[in-house]
Amino acid sequence: MLMKLPRVESLDMLQFIRNGLMSVIDSGPIFYFYHKSFEDFLFSFSFLQVLPKLSDVQNQNLCEYQLAILCLNCLVSLDLHFNMCNLKSLNIENVDIPVAFKSGISSLISYLSQFWANYLISTKYADILIKAVEFVIYKKLLFWIKVMSILGKAHKVSTILKQALK
Repeated sequence: MLMKLPRVESLDMLQFIRNGLMSVIDSGPIFYFYHKSFEDFLFSFSFLQVLPKLSDVQNQNLCEYQLAILCLNCLVSLDLHFNMCNLKSLNIENVDIPVAFKSGISSLISYLSQFWANYLISTKYADILIKAVEFVIYKKLLFWIKVMSILGKAHKVSTILKQALK
């Protein structure tokens, strides 16, 4: 997801971000954020030295809007689809899905499925955001719920939907 952010065009920039996030991400090749301070980092002094002019409110709102658009675009895309784990039979309980098949859910979809509403509630009303949320709810809802279920996060579905629909 980070390589899709505006101005993150090189592996050096990505490594800079990874170094700054060491205390809030799991180690390993996948960026998995387990702390809300991701947003704090994006607006921190050290990050602002590399990306000047992000500190004013207008630009901060623009960045939050861009993150919400990025999240929703990924959920609307073909990345979130029926039978994410490519199972031969759909009559299998989530606990019985082999780990190798669970890898069909990318780390990006895993992260966005859990946190897309957090980015959405940080933005002002915009028709494009509403249309994207409607598309996710009307066309992708069952795929999203299945992903959350496979991730063991089904208990968070109603809370996320309540956040998104405020």
